[in-house]
Amino acid sequence: MPWRKTSPMDQRTQFIADYLREMLSITELCQLYGVSRKTAYKWIDRYLHLGPAGLEARSRRPRHSPNETAPEIVTAFLEARHRHPSWGGKKLLTIVHKRHPRWDLPGRSTVCDILSRHGMVPKSRHRRRIGHPSKPSSLILAPNDVWSADFKGQFKTGDGLYCYPLTVTDGFSRYLLGCQALYSTAGAGATPMFRRLFQEYGLPTRIRTDNGVPFATNTLARLSALSAWWVRLGVLPELIEPGKPQQNGRHERMHRTLKAEATRPAAGSLPAQQRRFNRFREEFNLERPHEALDQQTPASLYRPSPREMPNTLPPLEYPDRFEVRYVSANGGIRWNCDWVNVSIVCAGEYVGLEEIDDGIWNVYFGPLKLGRLHERHMRIEDAYGRLKRHKV
Repeated sequence: MPWRKTSPMDQRTQFIADYLREMLSITELCQLYGVSRKTAYKWIDRYLHLGPAGLEARSRRPRHSPNETAPEIVTAFLEARHRHPSWGGKKLLTIVHKRHPRWDLPGRSTVCDILSRHGMVPKSRHRRRIGHPSKPSSLILAPNDVWSADFKGQFKTGDGLYCYPLTVTDGFSRYLLGCQALYSTAGAGATPMFRRLFQEYGLPTRIRTDNGVPFATNTLARLSALSAWWVRLGVLPELIEPGKPQQNGRHERMHRTLKAEATRPAAGSLPAQQRRFNRFREEFNLERPHEALDQQTPASLYRPSPREMPNTLPPLEYPDRFEVRYVSANGGIRWNCDWVNVSIVCAGEYVGLEEIDDGIWNVYFGPLKLGRLHERHMRIEDAYGRLKRHKV
């Protein structure tokens, strides 16, 4: 409609006011306001019948749809759904067709739409998408640059209990730092072993693992309680891609030798199996020549790290330009009077936020980037998941 200058409602009101003054003819009014005679008579008629309310724009939505599902068919589907709350559109179509074979029933998608409109389809819970940092890219040029840790496949000892061997090696020298027989893969058993290794050999720069517990979880940056402890000590966790053990091939090759020489057959108990692991570790490090090391032993190339493990955990430090927030017991932080979920793993710690754009902040746990906070949506998006989606 070609009303000009002001809003159409104001133009219609002014048009009716000029019409009621009877100073201009309909033709002259149409020329003045730039509308057709048909449009002019339409608004005059609506005003005479409805008053000022008739000048408001009406919805052009059709009053009836020729493809609308009949009310009795909708009722039949809803009743069937009430009797069978777990049945989907296909099953409901089948039973309604059996009861009313002459009805012209809609398609499965229409049945699903009917159920959804009437609130009979449960809403799926939004789950945060967690990405992956992709293939490890750090170089191994000296001892303690990268340690590798993994659980050798579990097996039963002679007493019927499962044994979970946790192994840790130095990536440069292939030195087997530790091989501990544990009753499970829980972090409570793995943490004391890593504490002992850190105290004996010092701190590495990185620790490379797979994506299983206790090394990683399904949270921001795949951080776990164990890897969060590493970060507090200044050790960065490094993950291989899921389903690609070749990215930690040096460690896997050691596992092959360990399995052949120390687990077949298994010992009668966990303590007896641990004694086997100790003997294997001593032979592997001190006596067995390694082909990749030009037939030298791992012990001849390994040196402890100059970085000693501190007696107390140092506080996480951030640059002055960062905003620092405390992570409460429920895993969230306060941001602009709102609550934003971070990770329950970081509870009791401080995270740093670096503004990179207007309302966009990178979130760090020490040197480890967790994700990105968007103030407009007030949520933290996983950094690795965002990068992966942009690549696609």
